[in-house]
Amino acid sequence: MNLTLDEIRDFKGKYPTQIWNLFFSEMWERFCFYGMRGMLVVFMISQLGFGEEKANLQYGATQAFVYAFTFVGGLFADKILGFRKSLFWGGLLMIAGSIILSLNPHDYFFFGISFTIIGTGFFKPNISTMVGKLYRSGDTRTDAGFTLFYAGINLGALLGGYFCVAIGQGDVFSDYIPHDKTWNIAFSLAAVVMVISLINFVFTQKKLGPIGLQPGHPLSDQPERKIKKWQEIAVYIGTLAIIPLIMTMVSVPQYTNYFMYIVGPLTLLYLLYEMTKVTPAERNKLIAALVFIIFSIIFWGIYEQSGGSLSIFAAKNLNRDLFNLNPNGVNNSGGAFFILLLAVPLGLLWIWLGKRKIEPNTIIKFGLGFLFLGLGYYVIFATRYFANSLGITSLSIFTIALFIITLGEMCLSPIGLSIMTKLSTNKLQGVMMGMWFLASAYGQYVAGIIGAQMATAKEGSSNYDALITYTEGYKQLGLYSVIAGVLLIIISPYVRKLMQDVK
Repeated sequence: MNLTLDEIRDFKGKYPTQIWNLFFSEMWERFCFYGMRGMLVVFMISQLGFGEEKANLQYGATQAFVYAFTFVGGLFADKILGFRKSLFWGGLLMIAGSIILSLNPHDYFFFGISFTIIGTGFFKPNISTMVGKLYRSGDTRTDAGFTLFYAGINLGALLGGYFCVAIGQGDVFSDYIPHDKTWNIAFSLAAVVMVISLINFVFTQKKLGPIGLQPGHPLSDQPERKIKKWQEIAVYIGTLAIIPLIMTMVSVPQYTNYFMYIVGPLTLLYLLYEMTKVTPAERNKLIAALVFIIFSIIFWGIYEQSGGSLSIFAAKNLNRDLFNLNPNGVNNSGGAFFILLLAVPLGLLWIWLGKRKIEPNTIIKFGLGFLFLGLGYYVIFATRYFANSLGITSLSIFTIALFIITLGEMCLSPIGLSIMTKLSTNKLQGVMMGMWFLASAYGQYVAGIIGAQMATAKEGSSNYDALITYTEGYKQLGLYSVIAGVLLIIISPYVRKLMQDVK
């Protein structure tokens, strides 16, 4: 606790020292999360006997709740727990969920998933907020810092996204793991890496100085707010008490529909209420943040086919012409691999352009993200021209599409984390980060619906017909992406005025 906030922010070079500590905690947490994400559809179809339409809807519901709870986690971090305690509590819940799944994934699938949903909600938005607090307002190195942090996210996603599903399917370490225990071991691996994440955070958090301390602590952002111990305990007990409710809602996608119809409008009303308490200048920044949030829903609804329909597409319509790799493993981890290649160079590019005052503003970066996303889906559409009569096409061409889509993600997602911290008022940091992830929840929800519609269209058809149906759908998604990107670029001058001094 020796470091002050000014000392932390007065760093030399490109990155603050503390970002590496947060990098590794997030890396292992993302291993757990993306390992789980990669296994969902495959496990539900192969082990639980779900049809493709139901698996897609179930995937969308599960992922929607994961991201929806980031708003809850951000809210409780702002008001009661602080970022550090929220992160630790979330990590414990994720470990518990992974252990439950490792013991009996077939009978306790939704029970274990419910723990990981709530745990991610408390962990994910708060570690991102702490990264933002490492920088002074207006520091041009902030985007580069979030880009590096995003590399940590994707190093974990690469490892977890490939190895968990490959272990579960018996593709790797099959000589050492009994055939009937592969899924148990895969879920156990998620628990082990989450333990590593928490251990890293506990032993390095002293370097964070006052960042993330509970409200009411003399060195926190809100020293005047006094939190009673019973309030903190009530949060812990309350989150455990609602697990049966979450389990019921996640297991029945129709309940997810009701939830999504209600939580979005209520959350927006709450934010509008909070906006009445701020200055006009702060309000304009929050309105600009809402523009980013709305467009991010569209982006994630299109992008997040990777865990749903593209998972099925990879399993049934892709060959192994890329180093004999598992197509589903590539689908789940390929984007993360490319982010690792691009993160540091792209971060340095933003710094280089920033020093010369020619760096594209954030809204233009968002627009470019959509254009790359659309181009990537057009390449997936083009895989139909490389297919054989059985509807099997090239994994290599598909991987090129993942590279292009990843360029789009790199223009949007890490920059989105950064811009939420820049446009938020001090007391709404956690709430706005939660709003950003709540937008992802709606994107995941939409992604599940889109994937289910594709699966419905292919029932009763041949594998080749399925390829045509899926790729036609991806062409439409590409078109929607391009339209959204062009629109963002057109309105960029108006959004820039709302952002004021934020770059």
